[in-house]
Amino acid sequence: MKLYARTLALALMLLPAFAGLKAQVPTVLDGAYVKETNRTKRVIPYPSLREADVMYTKRVWRIIDLSQKMNHSFYFPITDIADRKSFFNVMRNALEVEGSLVAYGGGPDGQDDEFRYPMTQSQVDSILNPVELVPQFDLVTGEKIGDKPEPAPIRTEDIKRYIIKEDWIFDRQRSERYVRIIGIAPQKESFDGDGVSQGFETLFWLYYPECRYVFANAEVYNTQNDSQRRTFEDLFQKRYFASYIIKESNVYDRNIQSYARGLDALAEGQRIQNELFEIEHDLWHY
Repeated sequence: MKLYARTLALALMLLPAFAGLKAQVPTVLDGAYVKETNRTKRVIPYPSLREADVMYTKRVWRIIDLSQKMNHSFYFPITDIADRKSFFNVMRNALEVEGSLVAYGGGPDGQDDEFRYPMTQSQVDSILNPVELVPQFDLVTGEKIGDKPEPAPIRTEDIKRYIIKEDWIFDRQRSERYVRIIGIAPQKESFDGDGVSQGFETLFWLYYPECRYVFANAEVYNTQNDSQRRTFEDLFQKRYFASYIIKESNVYDRNIQSYARGLDALAEGQRIQNELFEIEHDLWHY
């Protein structure tokens, strides 16, 4: 009994010492130097625009399809690593952890993209971490005995494309064309019970001018040089992504899919894109 008491007393005396040793383990630098450029990168403000100087404006909506090779920087890595996250996980972290962004809902019909329905934190959590009913069966008879709710958080690999809303503007004061992204929204593909695709569902909208401060500090892989990493802000400002137009501002407020399908819809989107470039070219005077 006395030996047990002495052993216990000695263990209690040494416990703080071992705890202190564990806390003093040095942090290992995974690399040759500390990367600070992108983490402290500042957002370059837009040039100011006056309505009197705006000669032409056109609003378009685009789809960024992550299955295209040029857009893989938005999709990978699926699992977060030390210096990089996928585009969706950058959004998720800003919404759930940092609270630096505000998500906007689509309204009663789910189609509103004018940032009129700001979402609460609980609403955002219910979208990012939905609960699914999993059927339960009797182990003996095999009959269904009910449904059990289980969390089914949205994963990076579930987000296959994004929709962006942008304005094409020609400033006659500077004789320059600007493309200003107004909003961006992740879209998740939904399936029925047989695994047949039911189309894409827009989760929420983000106001892009607010997102710039978050995207400017999130690194993106550079295939040419690891020491010159880009950020998501760089990808958008330099237009380093592949996309296609699904809608332009029109009197009917309709998408291209409402009057064209398949290759015809792609051709219509390309026609709108070419028209934007031609209008910019025709505005020049010599």
